[in-house]
Amino acid sequence: PVYHMFLFSISERDSATSGRLWPKNPTLQNFQIVFERKHFYLDHFWVQLWNSVFIAAAVGAITLFIATCAAFAISRLKVRGGRTVMNMALFTYFIPAAFLAVPMYKTMSVYGLLNSQWSLILAMVTIASPYCIWVLKQASDKLPLELDEAARIDGASPLQLFRLVYLPLMVPSLVAVGTYSLLLAWNEYLYAFLLLSRETDVTLAVALGNFLSADDSPWELLMATGLLYALPPAAIFYAFKATESTDVGTTSTGWETFLSGLLDAGYSITATWPMRTEKPGRSLEIGSNALATSIVLACRKRQIAAPMATRGEFVAA
Repeated sequence: PVYHMFLFSISERDSATSGRLWPKNPTLQNFQIVFERKHFYLDHFWVQLWNSVFIAAAVGAITLFIATCAAFAISRLKVRGGRTVMNMALFTYFIPAAFLAVPMYKTMSVYGLLNSQWSLILAMVTIASPYCIWVLKQASDKLPLELDEAARIDGASPLQLFRLVYLPLMVPSLVAVGTYSLLLAWNEYLYAFLLLSRETDVTLAVALGNFLSADDSPWELLMATGLLYALPPAAIFYAFKATESTDVGTTSTGWETFLSGLLDAGYSITATWPMRTEKPGRSLEIGSNALATSIVLACRKRQIAAPMATRGEFVAA
């Protein structure tokens, strides 16, 4: 399908449906028509593309904020009723999203949000948040509790615990759920079609559907536009793929960020560890026995090289 999309996009109108595995006269004119908006279906191409970018970015940021705070409260702060709230949120996935379209439309109508991009943003945050909370909660449960306990002994507040301990070690999972929610909003069609109606407000995904309303649809322009629309999520996916990790919190980047955060908070730490085999070691100053002990226990629990105490200092390999 992806190859045929590309094939259509570089074919002339008369030969787009010829069935050939390679067009007789390949051309980039279709992309020029799209960029210069030379077809009436493409009058608002750049505006609609910006709408897609804005809505996807807003959904990703808001979902990430809600899911991160909720997962931290449920997993680390052990708030009362947290698991019940999480399970009730997951229960919404038993109902297909299409069945919720009409109630969602009615809700947005009651609050006066119809034909506003915020109606789509809030709808997508509602759909994406439960799964993101569950993923982050499961990843948070894998982090050693000794880190939290040691930070509390040293007088860290819940906000400092969240900012200096929790967030640095959760970076791979945050990237994963942020990418998930962003791509979910980017590819959404049903809710965007239902909640938005003005040509200048709809996303490009909805605008692509307008190509099919004609008796003689310009397939070559549709496929060229669709191919351009598919490039940003592909670029985002491969850009963040390297940061994903199945063992959350044990990457060298996570430890480096965590220890750097402690230094910013005023701790005095001495630690030396190689970030990568091809790079020299890094040295930081640490002077908290509780934190040193917690990191030793965390390393042993995760079966990685544990720090060794030497003359009041510790060296993490």
